[in-house]
Amino acid sequence: MKTVTRKSPLKPATERLEARVPLPIKSLIDRAAALEGRSITDYVIATLERHAVKVVREHEILQLSTADSHAFAQAMIAPPKPNRALKDILSRHAKTVSIQ
Repeated sequence: MKTVTRKSPLKPATERLEARVPLPIKSLIDRAAALEGRSITDYVIATLERHAVKVVREHEILQLSTADSHAFAQAMIAPPKPNRALKDILSRHAKTVSIQ
């Protein structure tokens, strides 16, 4: 009879991450972790996650000036009529792309 070993559903999958850092940076990380009462691993994971979320958010959110926001809103409320170039492209698209 085969035995099946299952991983606990409560434990998320993890990956290993390694980095070589200069001694002054390692010392700084050690000190910061201690000041927050965390292990180095917990401190590094929390700090990296917080920064990664911030970076991704900054790149995903489009920030417009007031004038650009107004122009965008106007275009959404009352879009301009399709010009010749747009009609040509839509026609070409319809001829080359089939939807099933």
